[in-house]
Amino acid sequence: MPTLHTYDGTELAYHVTGEGEPLICLPGGAMRAGAYLGDLGGLSAVRQLVVLDLRGTGDSAVPDDISTYRCDRLVEDVEALRRHLGTDRADLLAHSAAGDLAALYVARYPHAVRSLILVAPTTRAVGFPFVEREAREAAALRGPEPWYASALPALEEIWAGRMTDELRAAARPFLYGRWDAAAQSHAASSAQQINSEAARAYYGQGAFDPAATVAALRTLASPVLVLAGEYDGVTTPDRAAELAALFPESEFAVQRGAGHFPWLDDPGAFVRTVTAFLDPDVHSVQAGGIRLAHRMWGDPSAPPVVLVHGRCGSSTTWTTVAERLAVRHRVYAFDFRGHGLSDWPGRYSFELFRDDLHAFLEVRNLAGATVVGHSMGGAAAYLLAERQPGLIGRLVIEEAPPPFPLDPPRAAAERPGAELDFDWSLVPSTDAQLNDPDPAGRELLGEITAPTLVIGGGPRSQIDQEDIARTARSIPGARHVTIDAGHLVHTERPEEFLAALRSFGVG
Repeated sequence: MPTLHTYDGTELAYHVTGEGEPLICLPGGAMRAGAYLGDLGGLSAVRQLVVLDLRGTGDSAVPDDISTYRCDRLVEDVEALRRHLGTDRADLLAHSAAGDLAALYVARYPHAVRSLILVAPTTRAVGFPFVEREAREAAALRGPEPWYASALPALEEIWAGRMTDELRAAARPFLYGRWDAAAQSHAASSAQQINSEAARAYYGQGAFDPAATVAALRTLASPVLVLAGEYDGVTTPDRAAELAALFPESEFAVQRGAGHFPWLDDPGAFVRTVTAFLDPDVHSVQAGGIRLAHRMWGDPSAPPVVLVHGRCGSSTTWTTVAERLAVRHRVYAFDFRGHGLSDWPGRYSFELFRDDLHAFLEVRNLAGATVVGHSMGGAAAYLLAERQPGLIGRLVIEEAPPPFPLDPPRAAAERPGAELDFDWSLVPSTDAQLNDPDPAGRELLGEITAPTLVIGGGPRSQIDQEDIARTARSIPGARHVTIDAGHLVHTERPEEFLAALRSFGVG
């Protein structure tokens, strides 16, 4: 267990898990040992987590002066850890009450922070008070839960200002999106992990100067992610959104079905959101209520091209083509819902993928862009072009499943045993549609007005090439070319694929 000595000689312990760039993690509580963070739902597979035990908690020493438990006086402990790690600019993650500590830290040391992640953060440092009405609304969302009736009276007592350890324990189900065995075990460890004396001093008089802190946060140049749980009544999504609005470069996300500990409620959703934020090559937008992760290449002022991946793929499948197109274009490639680093909401259809593409074009102000869609992405693109004439400037459909029933129908697929980077439930959902597609998809092909290029993969493709030719004949003025590459034309034969795009006026 590594340690360091901070400004007043107190020995602080920290715990390291995972590989890669360090991510300093500050536990909440207030003043709870960092063990409750665990590996943050598997985030340690992406980054090296450096979890600090605040003074007087976990394996850190009790200070000689208990007044140093006050939040503003803990700032120098965080700075001591950064210096000890030898990093000029730190990536910093703070949970719950540590959100106030992180706010004070970045206000005092703005140039020492490369990025900031606030998970279900409290907001006393910026002067945002607890709003009982919002907490009641969040609690009411849990009405169908079997524990609701027995836990609500304890919460009512807490709202009335009467806090005891017994009431806190009785109300704990409200802190979790799922009150299962894992949540109950996590909650049971809380009492022994919190230093109650330190917690009382943490919010001591004089800890905060909200006006000064807010003024400092409004000038912070570093990117900030504020992540809230849908059901969290400690820091509701509305309150978290208000906090995010203080930062010039902020991203706000609400994790569906999560409470105050989102990495426990849905580890995959938590890790995807944080990973996308920490990757400097990945950006996220809220499009139609779904967070869509995406990558960009090229001059922002150049003509835009949007690359749309196939089923079970991601934006990374376009890297080679994107880098080549970026010589003359601004290139965008996003992950559909249920894929890569975007949200995995659990509901999927070709129409929803169409809506993802529509929302992405709208939110990025890309009306008139060239859209290049592979396989499922190509189907989403032609479904959109049918219904939104003029939204797509030029359309390239690469090996897209034609809107004709499969004959014979596709058999039920079996889920692979390995960990997947897509939501398996999208496979049976879309297989059903491939077997019996909406007739409107083929009936409206003649409504497409965008200049269209249809690319088939030839006899090695699993898609019937005559159906692809039939699709091309149904689109007014469409060009049809075949590249003998199989289904993955742009990855197997990128030069020929790019040549076809150039002949179409793209590239």
